[in-house]
Amino acid sequence: MTEEIKNKKATKKEKVMTFWDHLEELRGHIIRSLVAIVVLAVVAFLNREFIFDSVILAPSKPGFLTNRVLCWLAGQLSIDTLCIEDMNLQIINIKMSGQFLTHMYISIVAGVIFSFPYILWEIWRFVKPAMHQNERKYSQGGVFISTLLFMMGILFSYFLIVPLTVNFLGNYHVSETVVNQISLSSYISTVVSVTFAVGIVFELPILVYFLTKIGVITPDFLKKNRRYMYVILLVLSAIITPPDMFSQVLVVFPLIGLYEFSIVVSRRVYKKQLEFLEG
Repeated sequence: MTEEIKNKKATKKEKVMTFWDHLEELRGHIIRSLVAIVVLAVVAFLNREFIFDSVILAPSKPGFLTNRVLCWLAGQLSIDTLCIEDMNLQIINIKMSGQFLTHMYISIVAGVIFSFPYILWEIWRFVKPAMHQNERKYSQGGVFISTLLFMMGILFSYFLIVPLTVNFLGNYHVSETVVNQISLSSYISTVVSVTFAVGIVFELPILVYFLTKIGVITPDFLKKNRRYMYVILLVLSAIITPPDMFSQVLVVFPLIGLYEFSIVVSRRVYKKQLEFLEG
């Protein structure tokens, strides 16, 4: 009984909130999210050697985990092109403030990545009052799943796509007389854009969940258009990976798996909606 009274009071409070009250509440969520980003960015800034030597620049070195695994795989399959023994990658800085600004930029990016779960939680807290009781129950798990998918995409990209991209683009020559000297900003831009792109793409099941929820798509639609989506995913994998078939195949299979998982998600959401309407 007490819990029911509390719920009624909360509902009444939500109803009397004005537009400016919601705006004020949103500002609070944004400020807390920004504080989390800044705090974690400062932590990343103070750990410069680890962030750059052990994380950002590591995929450009032959001793990187993925590069060593690919060399072992090359020996097993007798495919020499997989082995990255010596990249000869010369990363240079051509601006006076280039290294400091890069340090600041990477610290902010690290702050965003590490605070991503908290940011999602703040977003959920903001939209929670507008949800029904059942929606609140299921959306809590959505925050965890969104975070998990994003981090899986980040790790997948960092340990597989980034080394292949760096090796291919860093060692590609139009002529033997042209020497590659990669600017620090170009290297950082490539690593960050590829990593974030895959992290966002891995959120596909979450996007499908909400599109099904609002009636934009159905599981039947996803199944009927499966072959077209496979082509789109192949094109997408070609965009976010180096232009070689091996890299594209490595990326497109996880994307296809995500699409099939999205169909399962859409089917469950659609089924629950039908049960709600019939009940």
